Amino acid sequence: MRKAQSGFSLVSAIFLLVVIAALGTFAVTLSTTQQQSAALDVMGSRAYQASRAGIEWGAYQVLRNPGAGFELACNPGGGGGAAAQVIAPLPNTLSVFNVNVVCNSFANNEAGVIVTLYRLTSTAQQGVAGTPDFVERQISVSIAR
Repeated sequence: MRKAQSGFSLVSAIFLLVVIAALGTFAVTLSTTQQQSAALDVMGSRAYQASRAGIEWGAYQVLRNPGAGFELACNPGGGGGAAAQVIAPLPNTLSVFNVNVVCNSFANNEAGVIVTLYRLTSTAQQGVAGTPDFVERQISVSIAR
């Protein structure tokens, strides 16, 4: 009777090893996917902050730094109507992003008073489109002056 059952434990052991190896592979794949997702989430947040820094830079150029070139090119009275500029590299963790700020301006008559409306659009991007590490965020604001 012992000879008929001598290979049963070997088959069970191989089956358990295959099941445990499959579960281990699944756990490693899931962990890797979660880490990549978390890294892209962090890069998306950084891209948003870089784009926001571009908006703040553009707002400063339009409101507080007149005559510096960007505001004049964006101002219809300054011979422009639209201006675009890539801002200097940002510090620290935002240094990997290219930030482009575009300004469009429009003169508007509000109850007999001419008001200039500025539309600032800031785009921050990192990586090459179509690759897994590509991240881009865009923010637009309108400012009246």
